[in-house]
Amino acid sequence: MTISLERTETIETDGTEMAEPDELSLDELFRRLERMPVPEGYKLEIVGGTVFMAPQRDVHWQTIRRIVRALEDRFGLDTPVTSDVRIDFPGELNGFAPDVAKLVDGAEKNELGRWRYQDVEFVAEVISKGTAANDYGPKKRVYAAAGIPVYVIADPYLGRCRVFTHPQDDDYKSDLTLKYGEPIDLTHAFPGFSVRTEEFPTD
Repeated sequence: MTISLERTETIETDGTEMAEPDELSLDELFRRLERMPVPEGYKLEIVGGTVFMAPQRDVHWQTIRRIVRALEDRFGLDTPVTSDVRIDFPGELNGFAPDVAKLVDGAEKNELGRWRYQDVEFVAEVISKGTAANDYGPKKRVYAAAGIPVYVIADPYLGRCRVFTHPQDDDYKSDLTLKYGEPIDLTHAFPGFSVRTEEFPTD
């Protein structure tokens, strides 16, 4: 489900009206959205000023769990890893909640109590039908522009992963496609780290 804030003067919420999007900060948009009845089990993100809500499915979570487990096996339980936690990225109104984000050791939250995108060194997104275009399009561009060294997309519909590395400007110089069953070898970026995919569920 998407709620476009573009070319819309007002959006009614719980009796209040939202001003034109150019007048609202990312924080104000999230504050107003938090007062709206978001269905339980839905993930909320703002991508380029457009609000997206996607349901968290079992296949989705099982894939996330396996990626997080691989990170913890390699880097330890204390490594800073988040899932579906808001991180603000550069560009206009980009408040993402990556399915998996690994931060550098020693990362600290900013004065607002949020993680900084500058400390993110690995992101993984698991495709949902309604938001696949974001993961392959604007989010990939934003992650590259932010200098995220490794971006992985797991696609349970196609049974494959795309691995993007070496960010430059708003794109990645390296783009590798792997079928489920082939390991995601990330030893070039993180010595000794790979993710097994043979147990990634499909949909």
